[in-house]
Amino acid sequence: MWDRPSGCLCELALHNEMCSNLHMGTNLALDDGLIEEARRAGGHKTKREAVTSALEEYIRRRKQLRILDAFGTFDFDPAYDYKAERHRGRT
Repeated sequence: MWDRPSGCLCELALHNEMCSNLHMGTNLALDDGLIEEARRAGGHKTKREAVTSALEEYIRRRKQLRILDAFGTFDFDPAYDYKAERHRGRT
């Protein structure tokens, strides 16, 4: 089909690009009442919008929790001047 040997890097790059941009349908058994409540609460027009929004919110919340878990695990440097860092020139 192609003039290049099978397995060349360009084929792999094309495959990776196509696969990362595809949105494949997923069948899930979800509570219709729960989805409808989420759809109404979020003002979403479709179930898909409601589920997507809920997943995005879930991911944001989990990232926030990881940040909170990190509190107290770093050493505090009382000599660090954070205000001076704001005005430092960027390179």
